[in-house]
Amino acid sequence: MKNLLWLLIGVIGGFVAAHFMNKDPRGHDVLADLDSRITEFTNIVGDAYRAEAARLTEPGAEA
Repeated sequence: MKNLLWLLIGVIGGFVAAHFMNKDPRGHDVLADLDSRITEFTNIVGDAYRAEAARLTEPGAEA
């Protein structure tokens, strides 16, 4: 239970820190850059997943 409390405190603290960081123009730029990098990464992973799924569902695909 104590670990769950620390996890919640950390998550809430992170949201509060991100909120204050987003108010500053430099912090806003940092968060926007981070968001674009995360989006790029998730797009690459999603494309690779869809390509692998398509390859495995093709007729004659070896398992």
